[in-house]
Amino acid sequence: MKVLVIGAGNMGLTYAKSIAKSGYLEREDLLVYDKSADLRDALKKADDGFEVADTLEESLPFVDIIFLAVKPYHNDGLMSEMIEMMDDQKLVISIMAGVTIETIQQGLGIKKVVRAMPNLPAQVGKGMTSYLAAPEISRIELWMVEDLLNSTGKSVRVDSQMFIDASTGISGSGPAYVFYFMESMMEAAKSMGFSDNDSKVLVSSTFEGAIELFNKNKLSPNGWMKRVASKGGTTQAALDSLDDNNVKDLIHDAAYAAFNRAVELGKVEEQEAVEK
Repeated sequence: MKVLVIGAGNMGLTYAKSIAKSGYLEREDLLVYDKSADLRDALKKADDGFEVADTLEESLPFVDIIFLAVKPYHNDGLMSEMIEMMDDQKLVISIMAGVTIETIQQGLGIKKVVRAMPNLPAQVGKGMTSYLAAPEISRIELWMVEDLLNSTGKSVRVDSQMFIDASTGISGSGPAYVFYFMESMMEAAKSMGFSDNDSKVLVSSTFEGAIELFNKNKLSPNGWMKRVASKGGTTQAALDSLDDNNVKDLIHDAAYAAFNRAVELGKVEEQEAVEK
């Protein structure tokens, strides 16, 4: 099996490096292509365990699985360049936000398409990827897809593209919500007189410890809050302030804003595909 990653941005390189480190493929069976000649040269010098292709013509016709790891707005131009080199046995894994399976199938003239939504922690092997596979993909091919996706962390297969859009609002965009909360806590710490470094350590260690507790026990988040907070205590004062300011509702609305935007992007892509 040969794999080609198209797009050497953050997520494209994350998958390429993670697959290379996993040992799932031999070096010569994993290729990366980017339209930037400077970036290709830099990748060749970095020698991260994969081959670097200088053109699509020298790589695309000879691979079995293709990762589309480019920005959605590059989608149309890339697919028009790819289509003449595609055949119906090739399998495409797309991590382009908002681009539907049907758009890719139509744009590339193939049926075997997987739409995946990874997130940023994939860069440190703690990623969460939701994915949906077209029905034409066999069980054996699904195993291969899962192995590739799991090289960056964990994956979950969903039943419809609605859940891909929904996971965009939870796990896809979710790390930014965590960073937003962390930044707010660090700013509060600094306003209390802590140094920048101490603020970072206080907040990051708190998050790390809380996640560890949650993952190693069956207690719900609400259950943990009850354990930490005592009536009339400091933690309860903080939680009361969060409730008074409707923070839970605001987080809920933020997740839905990302979800709704993913749906909108998908509709735009579908409409553009119909107009063509």
